[in-house]
Amino acid sequence: MSISALMRTSASGMNAQSNRLGTVADNIANVNTTGYKRAYTEFSSFIPVRSTTEYVSGSVTTHIRNAISEQGVFNYTTSVTDLAINGDGMFLVSDTDGTPFLTRAGSFVKNGDGELVNGAGFYLMGYSTEGNPSIVANGIGGLERVTISDLALQAVPSTEGVLSSNVPADATVVAAADLPSANAATAEFTAKTSLLVYGNLGREVSLDIYWAKTASETWEITVYDRAEAAPGGDFPYASGPLVTDTITFDPTTGALDPLSPTSLTIPVPDGSNLLLDLSQTSQLATDYTVIDASVNGNAPSAVDRIEIDTDGTLFTVYESGARIATFKIPLADVPSPDNLTALPGNVYMPSSESGGVQVGFSTTGGMGSIVSGALESSTVDLASELTAMIESQRGYTANSKVFQTGSELLDVLVNLKR
Repeated sequence: MSISALMRTSASGMNAQSNRLGTVADNIANVNTTGYKRAYTEFSSFIPVRSTTEYVSGSVTTHIRNAISEQGVFNYTTSVTDLAINGDGMFLVSDTDGTPFLTRAGSFVKNGDGELVNGAGFYLMGYSTEGNPSIVANGIGGLERVTISDLALQAVPSTEGVLSSNVPADATVVAAADLPSANAATAEFTAKTSLLVYGNLGREVSLDIYWAKTASETWEITVYDRAEAAPGGDFPYASGPLVTDTITFDPTTGALDPLSPTSLTIPVPDGSNLLLDLSQTSQLATDYTVIDASVNGNAPSAVDRIEIDTDGTLFTVYESGARIATFKIPLADVPSPDNLTALPGNVYMPSSESGGVQVGFSTTGGMGSIVSGALESSTVDLASELTAMIESQRGYTANSKVFQTGSELLDVLVNLKR
């Protein structure tokens, strides 16, 4: 074996241990970095072709990897925009130039423009829920910065409602001339219910709903705008009914007759058409009873808070209690996460060895679930890293001793000529 080969082999050993110490240093420095995935060094021997009469020493090479597929434990916080992933997948983020990256660091906060930015300055990307978000499975088309706005007021007009009630089977029949639909001062009715609904600009509108029995198992339902009522809130109204219809019941069961209307479309003044569900209305031998009365919509209200569901849907919750889905946060994955290229800022880029990016929503297609109010801690185990540091130190020292021995042998060889 040549002395120069011996020295080259020991030098490669020192270089390999130096690389390992570098990963240990990085890991220890990032032991508290959110979403950090530990780096580790793989050693591989290089054995040259040898003859049977002389030993030729080889060398050792290293390959640096990051254990990106390892799951870190969760540290729970009080911030809704702190996000972690339980399972596979990574967040899609971008820099100020719009270049996309992958990361598990989910410590997002709102900047001055309402955009969610993590500690390294990368913007969280998502799909706007205007319409149905369409994922590009093998790309990132259609993504935009996730934005939270807490300045805008919001008013939702009423479009749907439910009125479930029981009308008395033994009620007196009302003459045609005195029905509420005739809008006469002598109007008679069996029961009355008022509903509060909202117009397009969030104005409150009160609807007066009248029930009047017109024949056996037959009822008239009539709706008026209370603002048009006579002084004292009585008949006649300044304008005719908004809508009127005839409801019939099965005399055996008291439920709505199969041929009876099951809903009522009410044109709300300065608003939208309100579809009022009457399908659970009954006619039984008891007093008039309202079982359920609910209508959607709300008056102008400010943003109270945001919520992020496990499927990645970001809801804006208003003071009125309305929950509006504004963004849906996707996840991305690659066939071999540990072969991603690690870049500054705790982000990753796909490489030829990792495979292409696959995009999907949380809890679907093998993706993990998004956990709001939690951060994934670093996967570094400090005890293991300190052990590896000692091992590398000893290995480096041993290789240096071999190199020193080779140097001494070379001195002997050079001094033979004296």
